[in-house]
Amino acid sequence: MRKAISSSMANHIRSSSGKEMLTYSYLLIYIALSSTQIFFNKWVLSSKEINFPYPLGLTLLHMVFSSVLCFVLTKLTKIMEVEKGMTFEIYTTSVFPIGAMFAVTLWLGNTAYLYISVSFAQMLKAIMPVAVFILGVAAGLEAMSCGMLLIMSVISFGVLVASYGEININWIGVVYQMGGVVGEALRLIFMEILVKRKGVKLNPISMMFYFREFHFCPCEQNLGSLCSAVCLFVPWIFLEMPRMESWTLQPFVLTLNSLCTFALNLSVFLVIQHTSALTIRVAGVVKDWVVVLLSAILFADTKLSMVNLLGYAIAIAGVAAYNNYKLKKEACEESPESYKLSTTGTASSPKSYSV
Repeated sequence: MRKAISSSMANHIRSSSGKEMLTYSYLLIYIALSSTQIFFNKWVLSSKEINFPYPLGLTLLHMVFSSVLCFVLTKLTKIMEVEKGMTFEIYTTSVFPIGAMFAVTLWLGNTAYLYISVSFAQMLKAIMPVAVFILGVAAGLEAMSCGMLLIMSVISFGVLVASYGEININWIGVVYQMGGVVGEALRLIFMEILVKRKGVKLNPISMMFYFREFHFCPCEQNLGSLCSAVCLFVPWIFLEMPRMESWTLQPFVLTLNSLCTFALNLSVFLVIQHTSALTIRVAGVVKDWVVVLLSAILFADTKLSMVNLLGYAIAIAGVAAYNNYKLKKEACEESPESYKLSTTGTASSPKSYSV
């Protein structure tokens, strides 16, 4: 009997250790791919070797590439399943705004790399919670409070200090990056509306399929797909296509860059499925610091000062406080539902972070 118990405990420990190692592996892959993608985009857009200063075209290429791969994986090979749950009304009122904001965010964020360093762009992204909170209050999703105002003030002050310490500041790049921040904040607000108000629940692969394919795949014959494709394709025709006639095509580099983007998307979904919200947020903070510090080594246009790092540290402290506040709020929102399930004798399941 004792041997059976000890053997069972040993198997349980080995199983737990295996799961922990797998989780850490997913996190490391996510941090590595996310950092690599940022550096890769910067190199493609601003290096003399590639000479591809077309952020809109690069963003469009990423999305078309991901759309084709998603279509192959879900429709042709049937390797991945896509849950049914999207209606025309949800497409037009929720998925289209999310897809449009996602496209704008990537476009403006990639354009910023032409004017500012990678590290400074990451520092400016720290203002994201402030934009999300302001838009959330305007949409009725967030409530104004003294604690949140203090957190927003800390983040804003940190970003201002980091900006003040920037040696080679370019205001055009700052405007592009701030535009990308606003676009991402709007996307997050639309996502919250889609999940909370409309009650849509899809697994990560399904979300990726719908948003990516909705974005670009011509196989989806609906208004949402057409409008979303136009969102990037029409500006590209007028803003960048005429300037690309003299550019020498380098298919290997662009294909590798697009494949890295797709791999990053998959790594994000793997992390979401195998970790908690807190782990994801901590991993994001670690990734940001890795990008800031490594960019100073990899790129000549990156020169970090002590004021830069001090301001960014203050902003990150504010972001950590914001994440802690959001997690506590989510826990409080879940507790009544968990209590109801326990009183009815039904086991409560852990919250899904699939969206």
